[in-house]
Amino acid sequence: MEIKVLGPGCPKCHQTEQIVRAAVAVSGVAASVEKVTDAMEIAGYGVFGTPAVVVDGAVKSVGKIPSQDEVLSWLQ
Repeated sequence: MEIKVLGPGCPKCHQTEQIVRAAVAVSGVAASVEKVTDAMEIAGYGVFGTPAVVVDGAVKSVGKIPSQDEVLSWLQ
């Protein structure tokens, strides 16, 4: 599973990345987590608000910090 946290590096983006990494650790799912800060790559996902989370190419969250429970639901 490939997870990307999209954002320029703002505090909300860092918090989202921490929540995603914690959820992956709790779930036991084999997943890579990548932080994407490049504006052109972010725009390539059709995302114009950050933070955003992409799981296996599907945009799951845009413009808000997801809860750990939300992230866990995406990992199932």
